[in-house]
Amino acid sequence: MILNLSAADWFGFFTQFAMLSLLSVGGAITTAPDMHRYLVTEQHWLTESQFTSCISLAQAAPGPNVLFVALMGWNVGLNAGGGLHAGWTGLAMALFGVLVPMLGIMIPSTTLTFLAARWGHQNRELRIVRAFKQGMAPIVIALLIATGWLLISANNNAAKDWPLWLLGLVCMLLVWKTKIHLLWLLGAGALLGAFGLV
Repeated sequence: MILNLSAADWFGFFTQFAMLSLLSVGGAITTAPDMHRYLVTEQHWLTESQFTSCISLAQAAPGPNVLFVALMGWNVGLNAGGGLHAGWTGLAMALFGVLVPMLGIMIPSTTLTFLAARWGHQNRELRIVRAFKQGMAPIVIALLIATGWLLISANNNAAKDWPLWLLGLVCMLLVWKTKIHLLWLLGAGALLGAFGLV
């Protein structure tokens, strides 16, 4: 896919991710449905498979979960630069593509988190601070469910993918009701996938 992005498109890319940064309570992954809407549905800068591959690869790799934003930017930049076969131009555009959304997603939330955490720590006994912390929990859970829904239903074949839905439900219940470490669940999912069960 070859894209022709103007300076206004790049600025829009930055501002979209800067706005999403302020909604990313619980991590950048909670805003993945809106990133999908913007990058795949509205702008057509990424394909469905590129989008889901970015999230899957970043979540499988060690490190912060915000890496999927860098991969999305890499793919947008690579598409705008003509691909890797375009040589240094393609590579430079891919690196620029990494920089734009990463700055957008990191600067506002990092600044707000620093200021809010500092204020919240100084005023931790106030009723409003305690209420805010309790009120944010359902929002984070709802955003994570929306992200999971988007990733699981990407193929739009629920009848065929029932083992995947069942695995998602079982993992959700295990995380909610037990103290089992998430790495065990990831390992179990990898084994089930390796045997072709999901």
